[in-house]
Amino acid sequence: MTSPIPCGRFAPSPTGLLHPGSLLAAFGSWLLARHHGGLWRLRIEDVDPPRTVPGAAEAQLQALAAFGLAHDGAIVWQSARGDAYQAALDVLLASDQAFVCHCSRSDLAASAGIHHRCVARQPRPDPAVRFRVPRDSIVRFTDGLRGPQQQDVHAEVGDFVLRRADGCWAYQLAVVVDDAAQGVTEVVRGADLLDSTARQILLQQALGLAVPHYWHLPLLLDAPGHKLSKSLASLPVDSTRPVPVLRALWQLLGQAPAALENKHDLDTLLAAARQAFDPARLPRTDILLPPGALSAPMLQNHPSPT
Repeated sequence: MTSPIPCGRFAPSPTGLLHPGSLLAAFGSWLLARHHGGLWRLRIEDVDPPRTVPGAAEAQLQALAAFGLAHDGAIVWQSARGDAYQAALDVLLASDQAFVCHCSRSDLAASAGIHHRCVARQPRPDPAVRFRVPRDSIVRFTDGLRGPQQQDVHAEVGDFVLRRADGCWAYQLAVVVDDAAQGVTEVVRGADLLDSTARQILLQQALGLAVPHYWHLPLLLDAPGHKLSKSLASLPVDSTRPVPVLRALWQLLGQAPAALENKHDLDTLLAAARQAFDPARLPRTDILLPPGALSAPMLQNHPSPT
């Protein structure tokens, strides 16, 4: 039996323009896939309509194209994937691994939002559907950057939502179904999603799907240690200057600066990066940036000094 072709993906949510943290994840994922001669898929995770910003997805796609991060195959839009999610949910309901739940947030307040049994005070016209997490559901996996991981999903998370009370599909189910459908073997994403991995592995096992390898890239943090997407990184990256931006991200990813010296053309730079990329050099911890580190050349609109 031959091994599957390595396949990575980038899956932004269309809640705004691409910021440095999301572009770092995209570039890191692209580099890992291309360095190993693999495919790189693109997915727009617009499964949450209330958080979707009109025009954001199109702007994100334009930015990725400007940076030369070309994808393989058709773009998957989660908003068009409801039938696939329903089919997976039907399998879990039929096997009693999922159940209808009438509990509201206020019902679960006493247990800090962790669901172990239904305590709803009254039926709801729009119940959610949850995945049943038995006691001692301990998931262990080895992250490509963060090493051995372990989570007791029953104790720390409890029964988690697959379809929300408002009818929207939950991220955990959608991402598992779509990664399998796109043939993803390497999930390379930001470390803020590390906590979701154990839940996704439980779903993959329940649905009989292959478990991909996980790589959680470092987050970019400001001087006080806050995630930049809450501050500077809410500003878009400057896609009109792709070469200096990618060179800066290359160094943030721990790669040797000399590999991209004298590479002033985008195609030449990307070819050199693909060849010289060394996964062993990727940072294992989040990146604390000094004030002003992203002002130039990366941000489209430079923040005013304070």
